[in-house]
This record gives sequence, C-alpha cells and structure tokens, in this order.
Amino acid sequence: MTQAVFITGASSGLGQALARQYAARGATLGLLGRREDALRTLAASLPGAHRCYAVDVRERAALHAAAADFLGLTGGRIDVVIASAGISAGTLSEHAEDYAVFEAIVHTNLLATVATFEPFIAPMRARGQGRLVGIGSVAGVRGLPGAGAYSASKAALAVYCESLRLELAPAGIKVVTIAPGYIRTPMTDGNPYRMPFLMAPEAFARRAAAAIAQGRRYTVIPWQMGIVARLMRLLPGWLYDRLARNAPRKPRR
Repeated sequence: MTQAVFITGASSGLGQALARQYAARGATLGLLGRREDALRTLAASLPGAHRCYAVDVRERAALHAAAADFLGLTGGRIDVVIASAGISAGTLSEHAEDYAVFEAIVHTNLLATVATFEPFIAPMRARGQGRLVGIGSVAGVRGLPGAGAYSASKAALAVYCESLRLELAPAGIKVVTIAPGYIRTPMTDGNPYRMPFLMAPEAFARRAAAAIAQGRRYTVIPWQMGIVARLMRLLPGWLYDRLARNAPRKPRR
C-alpha cells in the first residue's frame, strides 16, 4: 500500500532530501514549507502526485489546515509525519536584540514540532499505527557556546519526543528522534569552521528513512557523530567546560 507521508521544511535541506527519498519509494507526500516556488519545483521533479503547502510552521492554524487537507486527500490515513522545519543562528543572551532570534528558533524547532504532530495523532490512534519523527541535533546533547537557542531547542525537542513516545506507545504509534551531525545543507553552508564527518543530504535521508521504518527511538546520523555524542554525554562537567569553552561558534544574525 502506498505510504502517506507529511514533511515540514520540505522546500530545502533535510526536508527536501527526505521528500526525494520517500517519493522514490512510491509515497504520496504532503510537502510543507515557506517558499511555494521551491515546493512546486520539488514536487514537479518527483515521481507521483503530491500536495504542496506554502506555510510558515509558526502559523499553527495554517499548519493544521494543511494537515486537514492532506488527510482529506488520503482518506484520513497517515503513515509518517516528519517535523523537519528548523532554523539556526548564533545567539548571545547579553544582547537584547538576540531575544527575538532566540524566540524564533525555539518556536520553529520545538513548538512547531508540537503543532505539526497534533492533528495527526488521532488518525494514527484510529489505525493503531504510525510514525511521528522529530529532527533533533547532536548540538542538543550538551550546550554549545554561542548556540544557546539552538542547543536548548534541540535538547528540549529530544526530551519532548521521549515523553510523547511513552504516551503513544500503547496506541501503537512510534515516535522517532533523528539527531543529525553535520549534513551539507543551506543551514551548514554558512558555518565558518571545519565540520567533521560532513555527510551528503541524500545519504542522510536514506539512513533516516531506514531508522524511521524500524521505529528506532533515537538515532544519530552519521554513526561517527553518534560516538561523539556518547562521549559528550559521559564527560564530567568540569572537563566538558574546559574542552568546549572555545568551540567554534555560529555567526549571530
């Protein structure tokens, strides 16, 4: 049976790569992003017929309306929902003007994930199956200097998905967290520092789709960054502080 897959952040980056991966597998896609022209171009390049939604994920009502339209298209069936929309920027709390950036990052990366999942939970419950996928980050494992908003949003997303996984397990719904390392996307193109284990988005999408199909709880991609993430968790605070204090920083907006 053809899968019904809804993806936010589909106009570029990881969302676009995941859209290509699922379309190649014959899925019917709901593609949501801010740029309608990019979505239309993507949909035209994919096999099959797909629905495009030019929506900012921070607009909850519009996001829910898009979800309702897609469920109408599929007869109420949804197999996979991927909350891939995300933004990143350097932030420093000492600068008052960074508060708006902090707020936008948390809203896009965390609260919009909640809003993305909300309308699909009832249909998944009715069928007793489905996959809700949150896109976290290795940057959410420990706090990074100059990245308070991004690290906090991704750490919170991972814990939110963990809570949701426990809540929905009895209903047969799997909640999957994918934590990318460095993937070659517009988000990482502006990083002015070396990015170890940099991965092509197509390779990321293949591995992510496999983890989603298996219903894995938490997966770091690429696997080398998974080792780095485990080491970061194990380091005592004093040693982590010493090693990470002078880590390279993403530029502020």
